[in-house]
Amino acid sequence: MSYLVGLTGGIGSGKSAVANLFAAHGVPVIDTDVVAHALTATGGMAMPKIREVFGEQMLTQEGALDRAAMRAHVFAQPAERKRLEAILHPLIREEVERCIQTKSLREPPYIILVVPLLVESADYQHRVQRIAVVDCPEAMQIQRVMARSGLAQTEVERILQAQATREARLGVADDVINNEGGIAALAPQVAFLDQKYRHLARQAG
Repeated sequence: MSYLVGLTGGIGSGKSAVANLFAAHGVPVIDTDVVAHALTATGGMAMPKIREVFGEQMLTQEGALDRAAMRAHVFAQPAERKRLEAILHPLIREEVERCIQTKSLREPPYIILVVPLLVESADYQHRVQRIAVVDCPEAMQIQRVMARSGLAQTEVERILQAQATREARLGVADDVINNEGGIAALAPQVAFLDQKYRHLARQAG
């Protein structure tokens, strides 16, 4: 099985930009957010159960998950978030394992597994051989999310409060990617880590 590097960071930290840079080096990327979106799209495997548990009011007209409605619902009632996670998380893990097996057949140098909630999930921490954290100040995260999503500052702060703290993420990091300086500053950091992970994967055999 391939060498797995877990990539994480808080909302707005720049995980997607970093993942894209790793992909540009020819490294396969599996993103649990992308998997979750597929599961909750129209016809997605999670939608029958979500409809059953949460009702039609949490679906769009096309039958996909209404993300804005669900976000408001689970933040208002934290117990509901656990009900949603109980539906989604097993399906996400199953699909991630399938993707790992498929990509491993091509014998890649290593695989990047993007998990926003890696710190909160012992399952994923134990699954990867190394953890890379994309880091920037919280104020910068808030500004970036507001700019890209149009969410109010209070909504972004509420999302941040539901995630692991910056200190907790840095506490589990094997490698830290600083994203205070934009793409130009990210590229050399990713290039360095790409060579490092290739070497570690060869050593792991």
